[in-house]
Amino acid sequence: MKPKCSEAEFITLFETMGASAMADHLGTPERGIYARRRFIEKQIGRVLVPPRDRQKRMAVDHPGKIDLQIRDGVVLIGSDAHYWPGEPSTAHKAFVKFCKEFRPKAVILNGDVLDGATISRHQPIGWEDRPSLKDELAVVKDRLDEITVAAGKARRIWTLGNHDSRFESRLASVAPEFARVNGVHLKDHFPDYEPCWMVVINDEVVVKHRYRSGIHAPWNNTINAGKTIITGHLHSQKVYPFDDYNGTRWGVDSGTMADPYGPQFADYTELSPVNWRSGFAVLTFIAGELLQPEVVRVVRRGEVDFRGQLVKV
Repeated sequence: MKPKCSEAEFITLFETMGASAMADHLGTPERGIYARRRFIEKQIGRVLVPPRDRQKRMAVDHPGKIDLQIRDGVVLIGSDAHYWPGEPSTAHKAFVKFCKEFRPKAVILNGDVLDGATISRHQPIGWEDRPSLKDELAVVKDRLDEITVAAGKARRIWTLGNHDSRFESRLASVAPEFARVNGVHLKDHFPDYEPCWMVVINDEVVVKHRYRSGIHAPWNNTINAGKTIITGHLHSQKVYPFDDYNGTRWGVDSGTMADPYGPQFADYTELSPVNWRSGFAVLTFIAGELLQPEVVRVVRRGEVDFRGQLVKV
């Protein structure tokens, strides 16, 4: 089918209108806009930045904290996707499905979206076959575009994880003179998502990639933080309540969006049993109050459990 505008016109429209307005303007599905955007980016060798995100990037380089105020609505939090080339994980498919159905106020990708296998500080094991950084960036773009389209007008945030930081740490260690050059920072490749270290919702709920370590990390996180705190990093997916005179708060590990026995982990875990669970967290706010945090857990390929039901994705 012949495109409704030329490549040059597409670039101008996308960078002045953004995907949603452009889709309305051209009378075409928004997912088609993102697909052509990815194609054009590969051709011209740069990222197309929508106007809203261009303004944010000019105003703030990399904020340490993003504050959200949510009175009524849902926030979806997915951690540790470690996206690799190949078929999307069941958790990713479920995340996209839930974005469409719940119309969240915000989606937070809580660190380690990028795996960075070839830029790891760990030495390769034998001659393992790992995807190139270029291939990883390409698949992360594809997966995030799927979430962006499904999430509609939700605010999109990416909290930095330790695997994500490999991208700039590697460059900073070998080529520090390239600091602040466009393209050498991870956020330059994903302008649809706001980068930060942590998100604070209604001054009471903290979302960050990691805090305490160990098997009881979610419990220790909320005790030591003094607030409800949602983390990833450990892939364990747990919800712990903690009560004192201030009321109830929660320590949540949202799990991993990847397959625990996927190729990203096969070599360094040596395929030993891992006490990990694939899925993500769902936060619901009513009148500004957080209800009990919920998790979506992958039961088997193509199926998750949520609120006492099995959901096919």
